[in-house]
Amino acid sequence: MIPFSVLDLSPIAEGSTAADALRNSLAYARQAERLGFTRFWLAEHHGMPGIASAATSVVIGHVAGGTQTIRVGSGGIMLPNHSPLVIAEQFGTLASLYPGRIDLGLGRAPGTDQVTARALRRDMPGSLASADNFPEDVRELQSYFEEVQPGQAIRAVPGAGLHVPIWLLGSSLFSAQLAASLGLPFAFASHFAPAFLMEALELYRSDFRPSKQLGHPYAMAALNVIAADTDAEARRNFASLQQAFTNLHRGTPGKIPPPIDDIDSFWSPAEKFAASRVLLYSVVGSPATVERGIQAFLRITAADELIIAANIYDHAARMHSLEIVADVRKKLAAEEGKPEAVPQVSP
Repeated sequence: MIPFSVLDLSPIAEGSTAADALRNSLAYARQAERLGFTRFWLAEHHGMPGIASAATSVVIGHVAGGTQTIRVGSGGIMLPNHSPLVIAEQFGTLASLYPGRIDLGLGRAPGTDQVTARALRRDMPGSLASADNFPEDVRELQSYFEEVQPGQAIRAVPGAGLHVPIWLLGSSLFSAQLAASLGLPFAFASHFAPAFLMEALELYRSDFRPSKQLGHPYAMAALNVIAADTDAEARRNFASLQQAFTNLHRGTPGKIPPPIDDIDSFWSPAEKFAASRVLLYSVVGSPATVERGIQAFLRITAADELIIAANIYDHAARMHSLEIVADVRKKLAAEEGKPEAVPQVSP
């Protein structure tokens, strides 16, 4: 059975604070570790009232320091917002503190609105140079994790020689093609950007060139999984994510709202269509429903690894959802006739 991993945004629920969300993320990561998940990734977003993981490297250190074995990383760091040297130093520090457990996933989008992006960019306000230079910035970042060469003027300390695993993340074809050309593992954000999933995976696999880091294509796909004891309970919990995406599209992002019984009373038909399209790759339901949904998703993607997202309002419900997913994985592994233990995977 392929590895299962977790993507977390440190969701801030209505009536709670960022401090609550960060404490919950650590508890969630410990749960993922206990249940045998391979990775626990956090994502960089800025100016979002419902997401507490903006200082992603800091949160990764918080989670890695509170766990023992699970790999912890970024899904991802939005590289256009940062100097490659700064990211090399940050992740070199994390890799020095937690050897063999840190992943560096990189994205090309700013992870925020354009006004906030201008405040983040290291270039002149409004410049698109950082995003346009993404391939060069990735290569520069890679070089900082190599051994220091004679006469090298700029080095990452710590960072040099640590070979921190780099992943490329994407929601279109651009990063798939770049990951293939650089021989890097690739993760697709199909949990909120489903349109190009299959085309991106095909392009990545067909164009892949082996590298020092990776000898063969390795693709991870993201899936929203909201699991509960019954289909009805899971659908009710899913309503929080549906509301959150609708609020974002309305231009009124906020904290994660509590679930409601009648989602159709909340949105218009057009909003329902838009949210359903964005959240196409979502598996919502009881253990049996989740098992069928995950099987179907893995069948169509042939992913080497599955990473699940679960923005659920109630922390206890989110923890229980993860338990159900872990049980589903055990069942699928048993049906394959393979050991249930998660393989040691570090592309």
